[in-house]
Amino acid sequence: MTPAVDIRRVTANGVRLNVAVAGQGPAVLLLHGFPHTWRLWTDVLDDLAARHRVIAPDLRGFGASEHAPGGYDAGTLAADAEALLAALGETSADVVAIDAGTPPAFLLALRRPDLVRRLVLMESLLGRLPGAEDFLAGGPPWWFGFHAVPGLAESVLLGHEAEYVEWFLNQGTLGAGVRPEIRDAFTAAYTGREALRCAFSYYRELPASAAQIAEATAQSRLTVPTLAIGAYPVGPALARQLAPVTDDLTEHLLPDTGHIIPLHRPAELLDLLRPFLARA
Repeated sequence: MTPAVDIRRVTANGVRLNVAVAGQGPAVLLLHGFPHTWRLWTDVLDDLAARHRVIAPDLRGFGASEHAPGGYDAGTLAADAEALLAALGETSADVVAIDAGTPPAFLLALRRPDLVRRLVLMESLLGRLPGAEDFLAGGPPWWFGFHAVPGLAESVLLGHEAEYVEWFLNQGTLGAGVRPEIRDAFTAAYTGREALRCAFSYYRELPASAAQIAEATAQSRLTVPTLAIGAYPVGPALARQLAPVTDDLTEHLLPDTGHIIPLHRPAELLDLLRPFLARA
C-alpha cells in the first residue's frame, strides 16, 4: 500500500514551514533546491516511506512555507532543519539534500553529528571550498549574478514566472522536462513578487553561506557517513570539495542524468539510497 502523505504546518526556528510527512520508522529529512518544493521528491517518497518516516519540508520562503523577510543563509536554513526535526519529535535522522538544500544539510551534519546519522548531498557546491575550480573555470552560472542583485530579477520576471521556471526545469533534466502536474506546482510556488524575492534571497546570501561553511570546516570535520551524488552539470565537483573535510565519503556519478535527479532518475537514485541508508 502507498503510505499516505500528511501535509502539516510546523513552526520551526520562528518560521512556519509547510511539511509533507509520510511513513514510519527512522526519520529521513529531504531538502529540495531551486526552483522546487517538497514535490521534487514525489517519485521517491513512497519507496522511502515504506521503511522510514519521510519528512519533506518546503524550505523557508519556498513553496507554501512562510515568506520570511530574511534568514536565507545556509546557517539559518540548517537551524530551521534542526528545529523542524525537534518539533516533530525526532532525535536523529538521515538527511538527503540537493541544490540549495545541500549547504544547509552539510552545515547541519557538521554541527550536529549526534543528530545526523547519514548524509546524502547532490548537485551543488559548498561555498568556496577547494575542488570546484574546473566547474567554475568559466565563472559561476549566469543566473547567480542575475538573482543576486536585490530587486532586479523580481522586477524583470514578474508575469513571466512560468517561462522562467520551465526553462530551469528543462535544463535540469537535459531537455526531458518535468511532467505537467509537477511543473505546474513548481510554477505556482514561484509566482508573485514575494515568492520570487524569497527564492532569490538564497542567492543573495551565498557570500554569507560561503563564509559560514569556511568557518565551520576550519574548526571541524564532517564525521558522519556521506554519499555525494553527481550528475549534470555539477558532476564530481561536490565530491572533490567534500573529500578533504570528510572522514567517510562515498562518491557516485550518474551518467546521462540531469540536475534534477529525483525526477529525472528516481529509480537509479533509490538504488543508491536504499543500501546507503541501511548502513549500520
